[in-house]
Order: sequence, then structure tokens, then C-alpha cells
Amino acid sequence: MKESVRFVQMWFPFALAVVVFAPMLVEARRAAANERVQRARGGVEAPGDVYAAMRLAYPGAFLAMIVEGGLRGRPSAVLVAAGAALFAFAKALKWWAIRSLGPAWTFRVITVPGAPLVGRGPYAYLRHPNYLAVAGELVGVALMAGAAVAGPLAAIGFGGLMLWRIAVEEKALGRRRAR
Repeated sequence: MKESVRFVQMWFPFALAVVVFAPMLVEARRAAANERVQRARGGVEAPGDVYAAMRLAYPGAFLAMIVEGGLRGRPSAVLVAAGAALFAFAKALKWWAIRSLGPAWTFRVITVPGAPLVGRGPYAYLRHPNYLAVAGELVGVALMAGAAVAGPLAAIGFGGLMLWRIAVEEKALGRRRAR
């Protein structure tokens, strides 16, 4: 029994890394493809974006939480289950947003002049559902990893970047109406 517990504790951080980073790679490929589409449609990248910081901070935040969790040992089953549920909900919300935006979803703030705002999917209810989903991903992984230090620091630090990003997006989108 103790050997099976030790095996789970030893491999849990690796399994968590796969759960976190595999979808991230899929999202990165989709964002890059959509970016090419947006630029071909005349899309313009917004000035003042924090993409350069976000592209390092986003995976770095998850890596820090997973490493801390590996050093601390797996948290209680209740925390893992709560974190997994939150992470799954956040991913579902994120993919709903991605599918609703279609080719307009990118990692960079790229707007096509004259294009209306998307008002379907989660955008019918929230102005920035993708960022709510990212916050849920961060908190979910912090719970699953038991990252008592890196989790809050990642949520606060990346939360600041998201607030900056939202301000850049709002300025780039101006007074466009949802379609």
C-alpha cells in the first residue's frame, strides 16, 4: 500500500504537467494559425500589449506551481478533486470562448479594422470570459498541486498582466458593437 502511495506521489507532478501543458500546446498552435488569418484580413496588433511578458509568465506560473507541488508532495484528495473540477470548468469556458471567437482568438491583441465584436457564446454574458477561464486554470492547478506559495503569487502576478491586457484590448476595440 505504501509503495502505491509513493508511486502516485512521485508521478503526480508529471501527470499534472501533461494535463496542463498538452492543452497549452494545442492552444498555442491554434493561436498562431489564427494570428496569420487575422493579419491576412488586415489585422493590426495593438500597441502597449504585454504579450512578451505573458508568453513567459503563463507557462512559468504553472511550472512553478507544479514544481512546488512536487517538492511538497501531493495534497489531499479533496484539494486535488476541487482543483481538477475548477480546471476542467475553466478549460471548458476557455474553449467555448475560443470557438465563439473563431479565427479572431489569438494570444496577441490583433484587431481587424471595422470588424464587429463577437457577441455570441460566453461573450453574450461576459466581456472577457477567456481571462476568467485563465484565472480558473491558475487557481485549479494551484489547488491540484498544493502550491501554497507559488499558487497565490502566480494568480496575483498573472492577474496583474491580465488586467493590463484587458486595458489594451478595450482601447483597441474602442466602441465597437457586438454582432
